[in-house]
Amino acid sequence: MAHDPRRLPAVHRVLEEPAAVLLAERAGRDVAVAAVRRVLERHREHGTAGDAQAVAAEALADEERPALRPVLNATGVIVHTNLGRAPLAPEAVAALAATGGGYANLELDLATGARGSRQDLVEGLLTELTGAPAALVVNNCAAALVLAIAALAHGREVVVSRGQMIEIGDGFRLPEVMAQAGARLVEDGATNRTRLADYASASGP
Repeated sequence: MAHDPRRLPAVHRVLEEPAAVLLAERAGRDVAVAAVRRVLERHREHGTAGDAQAVAAEALADEERPALRPVLNATGVIVHTNLGRAPLAPEAVAALAATGGGYANLELDLATGARGSRQDLVEGLLTELTGAPAALVVNNCAAALVLAIAALAHGREVVVSRGQMIEIGDGFRLPEVMAQAGARLVEDGATNRTRLADYASASGP
């Protein structure tokens, strides 16, 4: 038989429990109240029981549990977008720990003492690696695409296969990315096959 949600403890009763008191001391009363309410609402939705002590402990655990946590990748996809892509090498983790635990020259030119650019830290490495004359780092592929199209094709046509009319992470859709960059999207081919001739016929002057 499903638990009667009307028999769940009141918020003020849960807040009297040691776990809820501890949460309020650590994060503030407003955070504790919101956490308790979320737990109670979860129990109501699932029709499950929970006394004041259990609800308080659950609220404390919810708030102390990190949002970003290690997981096991059993998907069969080594570089999985939703799981953080490729794990960092031990050397990279050690370097992050060494610099992230204190101050660093993120935007400071150590040679002159003047303000620098965080791009300077990686541009030289990228140009050496790729042979490109310059490099710019952004935090995702959609941002890189917007910048590239805005620089090279603003007000012009961009031909894209229908098989690539995708939505990528965080809801970015290719037609919207094109529009944001000021380009006119021209579709060609089919969703399962696009030939070189399709690009030739779709390309304008």
